[in-house]
Amino acid sequence: MPSETWLVVGLGNPGENYRFTRHNVGFRVVEALVVMRNVKLREKDEAIFGSYPLEGREVLLFFPQTFMNESGKAVAPFARYRNLPLEKILVVSDDLDLPVGKIRIKPSGGSGGHHGLDSIIAHLGGVGFPRLRIGISKPPSAEQGREHVLAGFTPEEKPKIDQAVERARDGIETFILKGPEATMNEINRDA
Repeated sequence: MPSETWLVVGLGNPGENYRFTRHNVGFRVVEALVVMRNVKLREKDEAIFGSYPLEGREVLLFFPQTFMNESGKAVAPFARYRNLPLEKILVVSDDLDLPVGKIRIKPSGGSGGHHGLDSIIAHLGGVGFPRLRIGISKPPSAEQGREHVLAGFTPEEKPKIDQAVERARDGIETFILKGPEATMNEINRDA
């Protein structure tokens, strides 16, 4: 029996046509854990998920299959069914306010205008869940926000984002095993 259970939620839009967009970097990070840990996934209701053991803990990897702005509709029922407190739900998302490839982790906080996080906050009824954010840079103008997040990365940005995905993947396990401070020291540094 695991000593504790963690839910790691990757945010993104379902479907192959969104796979490599900026908005789906949260999915990519959690997919990297699926590959590294050879996790078997299954689909139920509005989610794809699987789990693996990590030093006496159970790590649940979770991909909402709602669209980004309704992520909470999939996350909240699953978290309640598993009886998980907010502090054991780590949400991985993109962030427009960070340069491409920058990673930040926070134990809690607001949504920063991210609609996927807004939805999770609304459906979970609180902001007390940790979040790991990967920078995707700002669009040239506010009006171009939607088109920016649904676009892919440029050839110059791809190596930075690929490296960030790997660092974030490893940072998730550090966070679960050692807590926020050790993780912040490890992944909040400039790459």
